[in-house]
Amino acid sequence: MGTIFHSVTVLFILNAVVLTSYADIYTYADKNGVIHYTNRAEDRSKGYRKVISENNTPTHRDYDHIIRSTSSKYNIEPDIIRAVITAESNWNPDAISHKGAIGLMQLMPSTAKDMLVRNPYDPAENIEGGTKYLRNLLNKFDGDLSLALAAYNAGPGRVEESGGIPAFPETRKYVKNVIEMYEGKSRSTPSKIYKITYDDGTVLYTNTNSPNP
Repeated sequence: MGTIFHSVTVLFILNAVVLTSYADIYTYADKNGVIHYTNRAEDRSKGYRKVISENNTPTHRDYDHIIRSTSSKYNIEPDIIRAVITAESNWNPDAISHKGAIGLMQLMPSTAKDMLVRNPYDPAENIEGGTKYLRNLLNKFDGDLSLALAAYNAGPGRVEESGGIPAFPETRKYVKNVIEMYEGKSRSTPSKIYKITYDDGTVLYTNTNSPNP
């Protein structure tokens, strides 16, 4: 049986998909502009395109307890930590940059050592170390989030030398992206999603609790 979605917004529905077991998910917009999602490959004949591939990688929810714990410990809002993880590794705990930064929060080996992180590939240790490092930078730059993020990306020495955000395109873009993600999440009000399973096994996700099948 297929899985059918009533679209609220593309972003929100894609987030709702994590509530189900992993599967390839396809989407298309019909002539009325309604966006459809399904796990049925045969529906590709209607013009569906794949937007999610089946995999066994952890979801953001798997790290929520770690983020909440480190957020409280280091007094940094959870959405700031999530925004940094998104910008740094896009939630891939095995990510390695061309410069050698490792894991979810992309810790350089020297930084990991300074933050007492023994295994930077371990999500709990990596988030702990990255959040601790960000707290150190916030303290160093008097709580200025933009400067702390710039230092996280380019190094505190370069921020001090420039007297602000260094004029590196990568760093300026990084700071802008992280702050936009953080502020967007902070201002958003989560919508409620209902999951309904019909007698034929069809699963419907919708923002109303009395939808038509």
